[in-house]
Amino acid sequence: MTTGPLTQRMATLCDEIVAQVGPQAGEQVQQVRRRLAEPLRVAIAGRLKAGKSTLVNALIGRRVAPTAAGECTRVVTRFRYGSADRVDAVLRDGSRRSLPLGEDGMIPQRLGVSLARVAYVDVALTSENLRELTVVDTPGLASTDTQLSARAAAQLGEPATAPFDADIDEDSAAEVAAAEAVIYVFTQAVRADDVHALEAFRAASARLASSPINALGVFGKIDTLVGGAADPWPVAGPLAEQQGALLSRTVAQVVPVVGLLAETGQAGRLTAADCAALQQLSTLAPGELQVLLASVDLFRTRPAPVDPQRRARLLELLDLYGIGFALAQLGADPQLGTGELVRRLVAASGFPRLQHTVEQTLRWRADAIKAGWALSRLERVAGHTATGRDRDTLRDATERLLREPAYHRLRLLEVAQRVATGRVGLPAAWEQELIRLATTSDPAAILRLPHAGPEELAAAAVEAANRWRVYAVAGAGPAQSRVAQVAHRGFHLLAQSLRSTGTQVPR
Repeated sequence: MTTGPLTQRMATLCDEIVAQVGPQAGEQVQQVRRRLAEPLRVAIAGRLKAGKSTLVNALIGRRVAPTAAGECTRVVTRFRYGSADRVDAVLRDGSRRSLPLGEDGMIPQRLGVSLARVAYVDVALTSENLRELTVVDTPGLASTDTQLSARAAAQLGEPATAPFDADIDEDSAAEVAAAEAVIYVFTQAVRADDVHALEAFRAASARLASSPINALGVFGKIDTLVGGAADPWPVAGPLAEQQGALLSRTVAQVVPVVGLLAETGQAGRLTAADCAALQQLSTLAPGELQVLLASVDLFRTRPAPVDPQRRARLLELLDLYGIGFALAQLGADPQLGTGELVRRLVAASGFPRLQHTVEQTLRWRADAIKAGWALSRLERVAGHTATGRDRDTLRDATERLLREPAYHRLRLLEVAQRVATGRVGLPAAWEQELIRLATTSDPAAILRLPHAGPEELAAAAVEAANRWRVYAVAGAGPAQSRVAQVAHRGFHLLAQSLRSTGTQVPR
């Protein structure tokens, strides 16, 4: 399925182009056409052991991605919706090797074939969470080894210092680069290689990738910020804001999450027996609980009414912060059921905020993001085709498309990305207005007139268009002028739509 009017029009354009070009260019255009029918593809990137696979499991709603180091964590894994569960190792020659899911429902640690032959692992799951979002788990962005393999460097055109894993081959790197958006996971501090990794992702992938337009940061494992079962949120909130400021040119925002709690709750791993064990522990005297929760070793070894094996499982599922939170909830309400306890644990993980942010920042913009990706790919096909006639056909078609009023949004997104990433400098107020125009569908929000009617909004849009026109011809350098001209037309089209319909502009 296509995601909206922009992708539908792009799909029609691809069908028109295929009928006019040769077989080689036609096959490449058909590949773009097929991708338009797929869900938005989001790469989960980050350093080794940053908690990427744990977050993947939470997003999918099943614990299927291995979180311990193994062969499958060294290759790119794509999780998509399917009518039946299936795991295939896709080899570099295009063939597939079917793999069984383990008894625990997870991808097997060993792939049964040399890693050098594997392009990526393709996982189809019946998870409803994957109907509108394909998730790509990456092994190599910003790993502790920041050397880029020579083959990957040649494929991506990246310098040798780009932070891809040294063992990732060009096919795996291409699978990462094919993602249309990115969620970048990091832990307690933003390091230089985090920033470099996001820059590499932007350079390797679509024109809109790794910018505030369609990239998010996730501050994972926040429960490790404080000792024992203490509440990490008073520290995590301000720290996430600081990290967001450091990455403001790269991600829309930084969301703090307790990844383990999110995975356990979303994947339904906490059983009634686990809840009963927590209930038993909650009856201990406050002093005993304080000692028990002081460290992992004490929780494992201190005398308690729950056997060590069950306590080890609770640590695996919740760790000390989650256990302490659950015990506090059960102490306040001894009749709390398993379902409600799980709901509260998920809320305490911060995952609902991340879900909302993904919905607002990525899925809501999926139509424009996918259409922008497709346009970028068609431009690349035009740039690499050997036939002059095919090249002219592709370029003429994309230029005609961009002249259509509805497709001006792609121009807006492109220039907003340049400004948001610092490639073109604008005064802060102008930058914010441009980003609102590019990423928001509500004229009242764009113009910051929440209670205005259509006539007042149309007048404000005309005023904004005039301001940008004056800036383009009188107050800007060449790069700023090009951006201002795009913004001027965007506000002009907004005013036209408001005047002709008397309703919100269709975006």
